[in-house]
Amino acid sequence: MHSEEVKSSVVKVRLRPVVSKINLPTVIKTAILPGDSIERLFIATQLGEIFYTGNGVVRTLLDIRHRIIKLGATGGYDERGLLGLAFHPEFFYNGLFYLHYSAAGTQGPGAQPESFKPDPCDPTTLNLRWTNRETQYDHIDTVEEWILQSNSQPQKRRTVLNLRRPFSNHNGVNSLNFSPETGKLVLTTGDGGSGFDPFNLSQDNLEIAGKIIELDVDRNTIFSNPPIVTRFNELPVPIQETLTVIAKGVRNIPGISYHMFYHHYLKYVGNVGQDLEEAIYSFGHYKPIPVTQLTQSSYMNSEPGGFINFGWRGWEGDFPTSMMRACSTNQSSDEKIMVYYDESIKTSVRRLHPLTSYYHKDPRPEKFSGTALTGVQAYLGNSIPGLTGSVVFTDLARKGSQTQTRGALAFTTVRPDGKQNDFNIINTNYDFGTQSAYYVSLGSNLDQSKLYLGVYGSMKVTDLHQGTIFEIVP
Repeated sequence: MHSEEVKSSVVKVRLRPVVSKINLPTVIKTAILPGDSIERLFIATQLGEIFYTGNGVVRTLLDIRHRIIKLGATGGYDERGLLGLAFHPEFFYNGLFYLHYSAAGTQGPGAQPESFKPDPCDPTTLNLRWTNRETQYDHIDTVEEWILQSNSQPQKRRTVLNLRRPFSNHNGVNSLNFSPETGKLVLTTGDGGSGFDPFNLSQDNLEIAGKIIELDVDRNTIFSNPPIVTRFNELPVPIQETLTVIAKGVRNIPGISYHMFYHHYLKYVGNVGQDLEEAIYSFGHYKPIPVTQLTQSSYMNSEPGGFINFGWRGWEGDFPTSMMRACSTNQSSDEKIMVYYDESIKTSVRRLHPLTSYYHKDPRPEKFSGTALTGVQAYLGNSIPGLTGSVVFTDLARKGSQTQTRGALAFTTVRPDGKQNDFNIINTNYDFGTQSAYYVSLGSNLDQSKLYLGVYGSMKVTDLHQGTIFEIVP
C-alpha cells in the first residue's frame, strides 16, 4: 500500500498473547539459533533477561541481571537497563550477538543541573557545558559482543564501546539493530538525558550522545576493553576507524527499521518528543561520515556535510522547541514559549522533516493524544492487508477518557512524492480488564511479515512479572 494518503478506514487487528508474566520487555525480535531449524522469538527484558520461545515453551538464553545497574532506586521508573539486543547477520553460523546495557557498579552522582529548565531570558542557561565528566556522570552504558556456540552457554567475547552518560534517561531502547544495507551494527541511543538537552550534545559532532552510529564489528576485533568515553575523539584511532555517523539531532530513539522499497532501503526512526509532539522520520540515501573525518574536521574547525539532522534541540519534530506553562489568565490553556530561537534558525534548513507526527494534545476525534513513542517497525506482510508496506508505531500511553491506561498503535506510509503524511489509529479491541496496559515495545520477525507488541501493567521496572508479548494478527 503506497497511496497518496493514509487510508481513512481504521485498520482492525487482534492481539494474540504469546508470552505472559515476564518483566518489562525492551527488545522483541526473531533469530534462528546455531544448529536449529526454526525461527524463534527472542525477548530481552530491561532487568537483564533474554528469553526465547519454541513449541509453546519459554527458555532462557541469558540472564545478566547481576551485570545491570540497580534499577528503580528513585521510585521504580527508570530508562536504564538492558536496552539493546542484536543478532549478527551470520548468527546461525558464528553465534555472535550484541548487547547494550547500563552496567552494574557504575552509578555516579549525575551531571549538573539534574532538573534542567532553560530560560530564554537567561543566556547562561542556554550555553551550559558538561564539565568534570570523569566524576559528574550518572552511569556507564556498555556495548558487548557475545557468542553462543551450539549446545553451549553464551560467553562474553569483548566490549565494543563504553559510554559515560550524564543523566539516567534517554539511553535508547531496542537500541542495537543490524543494517541489511551495510551489514553494520547500528546504535541508536539518545542525547544523554535530563530534558531539553542541557549541554546541546545532540548537535555537537564530537559528542557520541544524540547520534545514530554504525559500527563495523567485523573490523579491528583485537580491542577487547575500550576506554570509557563521552566523545569520539577520546577513542583510540583503531576504534574510530570502525565507526561512522548516520545522523545527529537525536533526542531519544526506540530503534531503527529497514524497508526494502524499489531496490533501495528506506530507514524509519522515531524521535521521542519533549512537551509537544512525537515524530517518525524516513530517509533513503544518506552519507555516513567516518568518525576519523569528524575528529579531523574538528581540528580544522570545518563542518563536514552529509549528516541526516533531526534538528533537536532546536526543533521538536516539526515545532521549534518550546516550553509549556499554564497561562496566568486562563489556567485551562497553555502558554508555549520558544526556547532556542537561534538554534532553531541555524538548523531550520538543514534538518530532515518528519514523515508524520502525533501530538501530546490532539483535538481531532479520529486521532489520539500521546505520551512517548516506544517503537517503530516496517510491516511487509500480507496477512493484515490494510498495513502492508506501512510503518507501524506505538505510543506508551494514550491521554484521554479511559479509566485505565492504554497504549496506542498507529500507522502511516511513505508517499510517492516524498511529502509528509498523516497517520491513522490501529484498533485492537483487546480487553485488558482493570489492568493498565502501557505499550512499551514493538518488534518484528526476520522478514517483517509479523509484528509483536510488548505490553506492561506498570510504568515501574521494579513492578515485576507484569509483561505480555502479543502477536498482532488479523
